[in-house]
Amino acid sequence: MGTALQAETIDRIAVSVGNQVITASDLDRQIRMAAFLSGTAPDFSTAARRAMADRLVAQRLMLKEIETTHYVAPDPAAIGPALAEFKKKYFSSDEAYRRALEQAGFTEAEVREELLRERLVNAFIEVRFHPAVQVTEQDIQDYFEKTVAPAARAAAPGQPVALEQYHDRIERSLTGERVDAEVERWLAEARRRNEIIYHPEAFE
Repeated sequence: MGTALQAETIDRIAVSVGNQVITASDLDRQIRMAAFLSGTAPDFSTAARRAMADRLVAQRLMLKEIETTHYVAPDPAAIGPALAEFKKKYFSSDEAYRRALEQAGFTEAEVREELLRERLVNAFIEVRFHPAVQVTEQDIQDYFEKTVAPAARAAAPGQPVALEQYHDRIERSLTGERVDAEVERWLAEARRRNEIIYHPEAFE
């Protein structure tokens, strides 16, 4: 009886997204996976679980859009270099990686699947939202004069500060901010089109 009750508690619904559900155990698993991929300790606090729920809702909405628009998925073979880079960054040897995998309770196939899903979502964002974003030379100039130049002069008084030093970084930063804003607008509309119900008891 105790075991059955525990299983029911672990697997209760945390969020309903249309006809899909995200369970409490889905949240915990994704928190552990995110921690494993970032080389950090998993955080199971209420705030972290809620943040992960929001992230998974956004992911589900994007994957639904990808499926309905028949977006071409990345080649699974392309994950090899990303996995190799991850292993090199966080582990001293293949054996250390294998031990960490076992301790985290994941298989390499599951890690590959997660990396592929991340790449799919990132590619969707690149194709769907980047073309709508324009950053002009005037935008870059304005940001340089209002934000970058004053900070650079404060950090190194008397040193020359030229736009050319910062041009590409400013362009990337502004582009990223505007893409993020486009994604948030799209997600807000997608949330309105789908019935999304959070179950607070699953975050306690």
